[in-house]
Amino acid sequence: MSLRIFNTLSRELEVFSPIEPGHVRMYVCGMTIYDLCHIGHARMMMAFDVVQRWLKASGYQVTYVRNITDIDDKIIQRALQRGISIRALTDGMIDAMHTDIAKLGIEPPTLEPRATDYVPQMLDLIKQLEGKGLAYKATNGDVNYAVRKFAGYGKLSGKSVDELRAGERVAVQDGKEDPLDFVLWKAAKPTEPEDAKWDADALGYGYGKGRPGWHIECSAMSCQTLGDTFDIHGGGADLQFPHHENEIAQSEGATGKPLANFWVHNGFVRVDNEKMSKSLGNFFTIRDVLAKFDPETVRFFLLRTHYRTALNYSDVHLDDARSGLKRLYTALDLAGNPPAVTIDWAEPFAARFKVAMDDDFGTPEAVAVLFELATEVNRSRSAERAGLLKALAASLGLLQGDPKAFLQTGAGLDESAIQALIAQRAAAKAAKNFGEADRIRQHLLAQGIVLKDSAAGTSWEVTT
Repeated sequence: MSLRIFNTLSRELEVFSPIEPGHVRMYVCGMTIYDLCHIGHARMMMAFDVVQRWLKASGYQVTYVRNITDIDDKIIQRALQRGISIRALTDGMIDAMHTDIAKLGIEPPTLEPRATDYVPQMLDLIKQLEGKGLAYKATNGDVNYAVRKFAGYGKLSGKSVDELRAGERVAVQDGKEDPLDFVLWKAAKPTEPEDAKWDADALGYGYGKGRPGWHIECSAMSCQTLGDTFDIHGGGADLQFPHHENEIAQSEGATGKPLANFWVHNGFVRVDNEKMSKSLGNFFTIRDVLAKFDPETVRFFLLRTHYRTALNYSDVHLDDARSGLKRLYTALDLAGNPPAVTIDWAEPFAARFKVAMDDDFGTPEAVAVLFELATEVNRSRSAERAGLLKALAASLGLLQGDPKAFLQTGAGLDESAIQALIAQRAAAKAAKNFGEADRIRQHLLAQGIVLKDSAAGTSWEVTT
């Protein structure tokens, strides 16, 4: 079966074929970098990490661009609150993001452009739009996009211009000819710091001092790095409107070409049936979560739900994810943790895994195949089957660690103390003091450590 992807633009599953044979170009809207990333951000980056991993596993070369927004109102406000420069704030937050997502096994994109490095390209795009009658200088010094002059506005979100209401999703500001219009260039305010301003006059564009609006950033960066039309544009479902809708209006208004052939959006993370967000104050940073759960468990938790489906966050669900991951690692451990094999996609387990992933990156079904394969490994102790389990899981960024290390993570006692008690238990059994041997087993179980006896000796792991 060919890879099929759900395209938000058509609202249908479509067979995927890249513009350039063998090469996929993908742009994903990344972080506005003024604070630590939360688990909702991690889900977005995880979703497209899996997309690019599966595209590579399918034989494609992938150019993956994920941008950073490093100038906006929240960034300016946070830098002023902390009494530091905007660059100092954003550099620190970018480093923190890289550290946090690396722990989750999220691979870096091919390119990670920062908005502040593309201001001239944004101004050039604004100039093109003005020349085509799609942008105008407002009385307050801003440059705005004239929404009603772009015939295709609303095709991504399914919203017609007449259905939109001023003040609902688009703020009404002085200087707009229409309340639906949005800002491309924000005129500088006297209260803003100098490192939040660019002199468009000095750059030859005649718009005065100011800074770019949010939407124009991605239009400029995506087209500069991937061309006027590319294969996949992704991001969270909350960006579908107005951000991605406005990107289409800007880019296609300027070039007359489709911006992206596929639009892909991941679902929200929810807490108590509300979307996780900083504005609601119901978020958990990646660091909060990693203080309680190991990184691979968090990754597995995120991947067990399809990327387009809302995901409910709770410690109970993370505990369950760890239990499931233990089952997979236990199978590898019982088979001696052999190396991954080269995948024969005609092999029945591999073929079913591929069918699942080719159906809009169906990780829940793919994970189900991993569990079935683990059951077969438990039965057969087959090193070849275990190697296949490890190889298939690698395409999801899973099961690449040492099984024993994973199974023993979180022990309340250190390794030497546990081994000493195991030795005492073995001595008690040899002396036929089975009561003492059972007491030691129960003592360790109370510490969260379960013993497993086999012909090769006694091993241990942490209970969940």
